[in-house]
Amino acid sequence: MPTPELPASELRSPELRTPGPPVAPAPRLPWPALLAMSTGGFVTIMTEALPAGVLPAMSADLGVGQSAAGQSVTLYAVGSIAAAIPLTAVTGRLPRKRLLLVAVGGFAAANAVTALSPSYPLTMAARFAAGLVAGLLWALLAGYARGIVTPEQRGRAMAVAMTGSTVALSVGVPAGTLLAGLTGWRATFGLMSVIAVALTGWMLLALPELPGREGRARTPVRQVLRIPGVATVLAVTATFVLAHNILYTYVAALLEPLGLDGRTDVVLLVIGLSSLVSVLGTGALIDRHLRTLTIASCVLLAVAALVIAAALLGRTGLPVYAAAAVWGLGFGGAATLLQTAVADASGPAGDIAQSLLVTCWNLGIAVAGMAGGLLLDHAGPTALPWSALVLLAVALAVTVGGRRHGFPGRE
Repeated sequence: MPTPELPASELRSPELRTPGPPVAPAPRLPWPALLAMSTGGFVTIMTEALPAGVLPAMSADLGVGQSAAGQSVTLYAVGSIAAAIPLTAVTGRLPRKRLLLVAVGGFAAANAVTALSPSYPLTMAARFAAGLVAGLLWALLAGYARGIVTPEQRGRAMAVAMTGSTVALSVGVPAGTLLAGLTGWRATFGLMSVIAVALTGWMLLALPELPGREGRARTPVRQVLRIPGVATVLAVTATFVLAHNILYTYVAALLEPLGLDGRTDVVLLVIGLSSLVSVLGTGALIDRHLRTLTIASCVLLAVAALVIAAALLGRTGLPVYAAAAVWGLGFGGAATLLQTAVADASGPAGDIAQSLLVTCWNLGIAVAGMAGGLLLDHAGPTALPWSALVLLAVALAVTVGGRRHGFPGRE
């Protein structure tokens, strides 16, 4: 006997549906804590990059040449390189909140000394000290942001925590430079010290406690490097950051042959604003599309380098603005992508892996300054984008090859 068909209205009736388990709403992101960490990244990048905007006044006040004053940026990077791995290893068992507060307090002290220093050696010592705490802070931020959210929220939490660094580059440094022109470079560093003091209070109230490595021995660096995927991510970090900074450090030299030497600030602003768009997109997509986004970052930055190379060959400056927008889209979310990738690959050894990534990142900045300068002196500005293209081809190949470990597909 055939079963009679039920009307569609009855098929949709709640009484005829098998009830499933209630779906718990996804927890909200801890915005106050993540924004406090983002502000920590803002302070870090502002402290690092601000001398570039105030170099003439800084060098005149300290009685040294601009090249000597420029070493304040180099010493900061050297401090970060020197500190990231050993400080992360030594402090691994300490509570994360206490350690992060110490790092931000270090910025307050270093910037205060920079603002008040009457001598060049003392200023350089303060800059090196700022680099030391920066190396520690960057190694802490990623693990902290991931440690206070659910696994499904880790990518978005990282994106929020890293937004401050992009805001610093796109808006903070130009604004700080403008403020320094109105009030003096020392007042600007003093303001950064005040912000750091206020941030310690904010973090004290907003950050949840996060323990260190309770009862676990520190994983040796060599062993971390042997974890599948870690070396892959570090290789991509080194080549990608080196390519970006060969272009970014000498962007004024790239624009001069195109008659745009007076438009450097506009080009940097386009890069910065485009980077903000990239950060927002990364935060929305990273938890499911990390591999695709990393490949896209390499491709976009390569396209920007290619357009700049073509503009230099054709001696036309108009395409550079489009290249700057593409450049920012490729670079803006890179830090979040790479830190997430190395955290996923390293697992419990994440703190050491993050310190290795911070070291690779700062090495890329330091080597780019030297290598880019040599290329500029011996081969001219046209050599810079082509060198960046070679490095990005390597980064792209390693990323694509990291399908099993490092940059696995999540789609």
